[in-house]
Amino acid sequence: LRALRLEDLRIPTSYSKTFQGPPHGIQVERDKLNKYGRPLLGCTIKPKLGLSAKNYGRAVYECLRGGLDFTKDDENVNSQPFMRWRDRFVFCAEAIYKAQAETGEIKGHYFNATAGTCEEMMKRAIFARELGVPIVMHDYLTGGFTANTSLAHYCRDNGLLLHIHRAMHAVIDRQKNHGMHFRVLAKALRMSGGDHIHAGTVVGKLEGEREMTLGFVDLLRDDFIEKDRSRGIFFTQDWVSMPGVIPVASGGIHVWHMPALTEIFGDDSVLQFGGGTLG
Repeated sequence: LRALRLEDLRIPTSYSKTFQGPPHGIQVERDKLNKYGRPLLGCTIKPKLGLSAKNYGRAVYECLRGGLDFTKDDENVNSQPFMRWRDRFVFCAEAIYKAQAETGEIKGHYFNATAGTCEEMMKRAIFARELGVPIVMHDYLTGGFTANTSLAHYCRDNGLLLHIHRAMHAVIDRQKNHGMHFRVLAKALRMSGGDHIHAGTVVGKLEGEREMTLGFVDLLRDDFIEKDRSRGIFFTQDWVSMPGVIPVASGGIHVWHMPALTEIFGDDSVLQFGGGTLG
């Protein structure tokens, strides 16, 4: 056997019921943020590496004050000598509170809790909760599914939203004749738990096949999805009221892509502009 690729799988309802799924889901997130009827807007702070914690916090404040709902730690931003995670968390929390006070809106920053051990990951999530911030972030493939599920349970119990980054997915899903399609990883994530996940853009630098992308976006968001081979959905999937995951369009997009992105992804999505915001 030279190569093998898993395109899709059907998850029986009796099995999916054994999982908690996303910590909160789409409707609860909108209620927490008090933002309805539009996509949420985000920005990945650039340059991704090299800023001090204080300057990083200043960039977060300027983006949130300018009208964005969220800013994001890049997946590479963890705890480097020039910016330790605890310092970054404190300055970013200060930026959030300052922007909230000036705009009257609820703001958030995806605090990257991904760490070398599960215990360290939980320590970072607990510290974020103690700062009173609304959301944390995890790289679910590099961190691992069991670590991700542990974090998702903690987030539900403590009122934190969970943003999921899919770093390392291309190693698994990019090759056409081996590995597995991202829709399988997306189904696994919905069961493991996450309120947002990056889902490609259809436009921009992380462009995916449009129909295939919309197929797994429906698998992330909807409760019942009919089989549709043209969109890559090989099996009818019933999630039996498991909360949905908001797809995040991110990667090489900018303001001129917004009409196309809202048409493609609809209102229940996050449009994330990194270089498109900060240049």
